[in-house]
Amino acid sequence: MASDSTKSMREQVTDYILSLQDEIVTALEKLDPSAPPFKRDSWTRAQGGQGQSCVFAVPPPSSQSTQKAHDQDHEKEQEKEKETVLEKAGVNISIVHGTLPPSAIKQMRADHESIPYDPERDTSLPFFAAGISLVIHPRNPSAPTVHANYRYFEVTAAPPPPPEVHPQPPTDDQTNSASAEEGGDKDKAAEPNVLAWWFGGGSDLTPSYLFEEDAKHFHGTLKSACDAHGEALFPAFKKWCDEYFFIPHRGESRGIGGIFFDDLTAEPHKRLPSSPSLSSKRPESPSEIFAFVRSCGDAFLPSYLPLLQRRMSAPSDEHKRRWQLLRRGRYVEFNLVYDRGTKFGLMTPGARIESILMSLPETARWEYMSDIGGDAESEEGRLIEVLKNPRSWV
Repeated sequence: MASDSTKSMREQVTDYILSLQDEIVTALEKLDPSAPPFKRDSWTRAQGGQGQSCVFAVPPPSSQSTQKAHDQDHEKEQEKEKETVLEKAGVNISIVHGTLPPSAIKQMRADHESIPYDPERDTSLPFFAAGISLVIHPRNPSAPTVHANYRYFEVTAAPPPPPEVHPQPPTDDQTNSASAEEGGDKDKAAEPNVLAWWFGGGSDLTPSYLFEEDAKHFHGTLKSACDAHGEALFPAFKKWCDEYFFIPHRGESRGIGGIFFDDLTAEPHKRLPSSPSLSSKRPESPSEIFAFVRSCGDAFLPSYLPLLQRRMSAPSDEHKRRWQLLRRGRYVEFNLVYDRGTKFGLMTPGARIESILMSLPETARWEYMSDIGGDAESEEGRLIEVLKNPRSWV
């Protein structure tokens, strides 16, 4: 998707995430044409904005399932439902706007000094945010879970109060002139004064069983997307991803990483080299950073779909399923206890809770002092070693 410089950045981001959502959902539906389609749920936010949640979930058994337990056709239908490639998935977009309270402005100003903040005044500021967020939980334990999120945020100046109006009967010439000026004023009003803007996002892989070729493909695809915009990006954002998706109370990572970044704007970034050199080149302008984000978003399907196709029909058994559910329990722990996006969403007035919690797996498991994963030579133990000691895959 080429950048359209005639459109505002918020319009360009909106167009992109709408297109990317449709591309990803269509590809996943084509992968398993006999499965139920994604549910496309459009919604509006009372405080301003809209979005669409595209969610996959196999319908639960009907209330008549007990009576039909011996019905052969019904049993075949249930077996078909169990064999879907995906168990639960969501590809969501949101395009929202509203007003930031002073507490949020204070917090954001720590990374964006251009945002005005006066602790003595109870001042709010308008904001705009657009993004795509997705999580795919496949059914087969050998197929990895994947997460991706790309977003744009801007804070704008509060619009000036309307001028006082003193009604007087206009002349014909004044009426025509006012109409022309009104049209020009509307065009100007459509362009808000942007005080601060930034991009964030990333993509990470969470397997239950470690396949090194899968890890190398996933990381290699993301590295290629990053390297096209600066060689310093992938190492910095890979390290950030390993740090961010760490579960302190377990002493292990949620998965095997990928990339993660936030607050990417024209200003110097604490995660990126500040010395000007060819090796530290990085995107800085809004169009350059947006091009980088598009490269990462476009890399999602090439990075993940081959892995899903390779593992979705792998042999499985009750032991592997049990381990998969235990790993999903770790996924739930991170998302509900540590993930900033989940916590921010749950605290936001008017938030769409169903869309926020879409990331959680349909089924998870916790065992007291589980005996799986303790043997370093086992398949499960090999994964635990990597989760405790992140590796460089490319």
